[in-house]
Amino acid sequence: MLMVMTQTAASTPSAGKQMLSEQVYTRLRDAIMRGDHAPGEALKPQELAREQGVSLAVVREALVRVVGDGLADRLHNRGFAVPAFSDRRWQEIAEARRTVEPVVLRMSVERGDLDWEARVRAAHHRLARTPAYVAEEGRHYSSAWSEAHRVFHRTLLEGCGNPVLLETFDRMWTASELARRWSAHRNPDRDGADEHRRLEEAALARDADTAAAVLAQHLGLTASALTDDHPEPRGDGTSHGTRA
Repeated sequence: MLMVMTQTAASTPSAGKQMLSEQVYTRLRDAIMRGDHAPGEALKPQELAREQGVSLAVVREALVRVVGDGLADRLHNRGFAVPAFSDRRWQEIAEARRTVEPVVLRMSVERGDLDWEARVRAAHHRLARTPAYVAEEGRHYSSAWSEAHRVFHRTLLEGCGNPVLLETFDRMWTASELARRWSAHRNPDRDGADEHRRLEEAALARDADTAAAVLAQHLGLTASALTDDHPEPRGDGTSHGTRA
C-alpha cells in the first residue's frame, strides 16, 4: 500500500504539469488562429509566461508544439514568431499539397465504393449548410465550418483506401490551417463554395481528370493569396473569401 501511495504521489505533479501544458498550448494555438498575434509577430516566452501565470518551461513546451503544428516558427536565435504572409514554407506546403492531393483524389475516384459516394455527398451537404462566419468567433471562419471543411476534403480522399496517404494529408492539413485563414481575407471575391461544389460533382461523376484539376486549382488559389501581390487582410470581418 505504501508503495502504491508513493507512486501515486510521485506521478501527480507530472500529470498536473502535463495538464497545464495542454491548457497553455490550446490557448496559444487558439489565439494565433483568431489573429490575436499578427503575422511575423514575435512570441516571447517570458511575456506569455507572465500573462498566463505559468512557468517559462511550460510555455516553451507549448511553443514547441505550436511550431510542430505549423502555426509558429522557431527562429535561429532560439526565439519564436508567428509565420509571415510571404513565408516560403506556405508555398512549400502548397506545392506539396498540389503534388500529392490531386493524385490521391484520382485514386479515390477510381477506387471509391458506393459508401464513399454517400459520405462525400453528406460531407458536402454539411459543409454547404454550415455558416462559415459567426459573430461570436470574430473575423475568421467558425470552428464548426472549419471542421466541416476538413471532413469534406478528407472524405474526398478516403476512397483511395491507403491510410499512409491519408496520414500525409492530415499532417499537411494541420500545417496549412493558418494559411487558409489568412488567404480568405486576402482574396474576398473568390467563390470557395462553388469550387467545393465542383469538386463534389466531379468526384461523384467519377471524372478523375476534372476532379484532380479542380483540386489543384483550388489549392493553388489559396497559396497565391499569400504572396506580396495581394493586399493585407482586413480587420473588419467583411471579407468572406477562399478556403482550401
